[in-house]
Amino acid sequence: MSVIYLDNNATTCVAPEVYEAMSPYFTQYYGNPSSMHRFGGQVARGLRQSREAIAALIHAEANEIIFTSCGTEGDNAAIRAALDRQPDKRHIITTAVEHPAILKPLQRLEKQGYSVTYLGVDGKGQLKLEELRRAIRDDTALISVMAANNETGTIFPIERIGHLAKERGVLFHVDAVQAAGKIPLDVSSGVIDFLVLSGHKFHGPKGIGVLYVRRGVRFRPFLAGGHQERGRRGGTENVPGIIGLGTAAELTLKSFDEDHTRIAQLRDRLEQGILSQISDTQRNGHPGLRLPNTANIGFKYVEGEAILLSLDREGVCASSGSACTSGSLQPSHVLRAMGLPYTLLHGSIRFSLSRYTTAAEIEQVIALLPSMINRLRELSPFSRDNEATHPWLQEQSQRVGIA
Repeated sequence: MSVIYLDNNATTCVAPEVYEAMSPYFTQYYGNPSSMHRFGGQVARGLRQSREAIAALIHAEANEIIFTSCGTEGDNAAIRAALDRQPDKRHIITTAVEHPAILKPLQRLEKQGYSVTYLGVDGKGQLKLEELRRAIRDDTALISVMAANNETGTIFPIERIGHLAKERGVLFHVDAVQAAGKIPLDVSSGVIDFLVLSGHKFHGPKGIGVLYVRRGVRFRPFLAGGHQERGRRGGTENVPGIIGLGTAAELTLKSFDEDHTRIAQLRDRLEQGILSQISDTQRNGHPGLRLPNTANIGFKYVEGEAILLSLDREGVCASSGSACTSGSLQPSHVLRAMGLPYTLLHGSIRFSLSRYTTAAEIEQVIALLPSMINRLRELSPFSRDNEATHPWLQEQSQRVGIA
């Protein structure tokens, strides 16, 4: 059975060009880039080229780039560095819809006596900047806001948030893991102090990420050890991963405009096909200010897990939310924060496309879904007729805080 892969926000395939660039660094150029000999020196040159390619992707300087193992490490390192340099400031601002790589370390910090403000979002997943402005305090050490949401694709006004932070002298951290390769990223204005990327979200390999630290920002290493990364991240570098990441960045820049337009057209066709043919469905998130590859669709009166299992039997890969929370039975914290009713909360599916998604695949999914959803609704104990009166639905709506 062929696979239609529409779960690219969870991970992307490694581009053939990336794989080809990485291969020699496993068997031919295997020296340690920190070694003094020429054999290691040629590896170090490859790392420099990749560092420059990543810097070009976000309009940074090469010496502002630190290679990490993943986005989660980068996020944790940025948060820790911001707090270490300001021990008297014990307040952090973030949003209620962040990735667990932000929410989990902040919850741990709360247990250590830090105060965290979790900003809410509206029904389209957008922040209210005035609420952010009011939340800033004299003891605010850090504002941490994602560039784009991984579940709905909603894009946040990062530049404007950065200016608010700078007006009050607060450090600003951006988790741009889902945004990289999909929308332009530009740190050259100087309002972003920390920014995090992960290679496997834009056709690079897994196990490699980037932490951008703005020049002049004091940074204490999250991983203490050797002198690698100019003393900012100890440990022998993942050379093949770094080479692959740099190649992925180059490919992204080369085909950015073409990919953006084509992928957005396919996403819009998928949404139009679903919403026009299946009743009681809706788009979750902002209709315009979102990633070009992401469609989050709510199907009323059916469980998301049942939809995913049915799609999987047809060879279609999708998701009900973040891959990092896929083992949880709790409804999406992102959709809860947006105030979705319970009948949509558990029936929302994320379809995320890539440069390798084809029009034929989209048409095949559109053809599959109507009969699939109708069949699942026939098996469901809930329907439009009993939505307002069913006691269990009322109880669940109150439990998730949206009744």
